[in-house]
Amino acid sequence: MLAIAGDSASGKTTLTKGLVQALGPTRVTAVCVDDYHRYDRTERKNVPFTPLHPDCNYMDIMEQHLQLLALGHPILKPVYGHSTGTLDRPTLVEPREFVIIEGLLPLHTRLSQACFDIKVYLDPPEEIRRAWKIRRDTRDRGYTEAQVLADLDRREPESEAFIRPQRRDADIVVRFAPIEERGETKNDPLSAQLLLRPTIAHPDLVTILEDVPRDAMHLKLVRDENNRPVDALHIHAYADPAVARRVEQAIWKEVMGTDDGERPVPKSLGEIGDGPRLEPLALTQLLLLHHMLNVAHTRNGESGATMAHAGNGARAAAPAGVEADLSLS
Repeated sequence: MLAIAGDSASGKTTLTKGLVQALGPTRVTAVCVDDYHRYDRTERKNVPFTPLHPDCNYMDIMEQHLQLLALGHPILKPVYGHSTGTLDRPTLVEPREFVIIEGLLPLHTRLSQACFDIKVYLDPPEEIRRAWKIRRDTRDRGYTEAQVLADLDRREPESEAFIRPQRRDADIVVRFAPIEERGETKNDPLSAQLLLRPTIAHPDLVTILEDVPRDAMHLKLVRDENNRPVDALHIHAYADPAVARRVEQAIWKEVMGTDDGERPVPKSLGEIGDGPRLEPLALTQLLLLHHMLNVAHTRNGESGATMAHAGNGARAAAPAGVEADLSLS
């Protein structure tokens, strides 16, 4: 069970899509918990809050459904039509080997957090997120730019109150952003910083990056929001793609093991539509694949990937708080 939380247009669906394609749709169930909205777009005009507020969502039903998925049971999931703003017919969702949950509020409560093995929060700079939201909502959802900007301003207090606090409960915080020291802007290919908190075990990046040029990517000890030290992986968009591919192959080899590690890294990683492959995105997705597959190996009694910086470690039973054996087939 992987959670990908973040504000609207922070890149959750893009990150999820690459993971689903890499593992194969027959192995992955992907669910957007924004489908648990209580009101359609017309009804929301008459309520005093936005979809970012927990009171605008069926949070109790979402919690129940997350528990059922974690225990291997199907759910009848509500459906919100983002293009039309309507509440549509529910759909049957059956959990496969891997379950990815993405949306605005998957980490809002302790009960929902307990359903996940890996918790991720996407944290792009606000200037970039706002630009992404304007582009998406005007292109795909029929809004004008003025409407999107007004909606962003209306949502800001609830982003601050309910969305951003989920950052503190994530195992990995991902931030795609330009490197200001190099004079980069939001129009340049974005680099990535990943905060790797010791709440789960991470791959041995110290060894993997030993011979990698520092200007391509490096690991740095920084202070987290609670002033505690945490590892931060910096992946630079301007790095030589050949160097990035070398790191990808090294991580992939740890994921797959010695025999299968020579197989090529999935091509779907790092893709955004028809644009060029983005190496920081590909490496971020690959690290998440590492965590997902390592949990699966551990539950199957197989030897997982080489690990370092272990905190609680990969769990061999159900996620904490979910009382069942989630052995994988």
